[in-house]
Amino acid sequence: MGGLTDQVIATDFLISAKAAVRNYSVANTETATPELKAALRAQLNDAIATHENITNYMVAKGFYHPHNLSEQLQLDLSVGETAINLAQKL
Repeated sequence: MGGLTDQVIATDFLISAKAAVRNYSVANTETATPELKAALRAQLNDAIATHENITNYMVAKGFYHPHNLSEQLQLDLSVGETAINLAQKL
């Protein structure tokens, strides 16, 4: 169960990092002051780096297969089945 917990935490973190990238990008296009644009750009760069680090971690651990759809599908199905089984035990 420990590995699944790591996978769930990493996946949630990856989703959050993606949202941060998207939100900082939108915020940067909506601001007019150069100082705020620079601050948002720095935050965007940090969010992109965080996303890359999480992705690399997940790939190294076998939690994420961004370049192999069939492997990713099998992993997603397995995780889904585990979640269903856990829910039935509750």
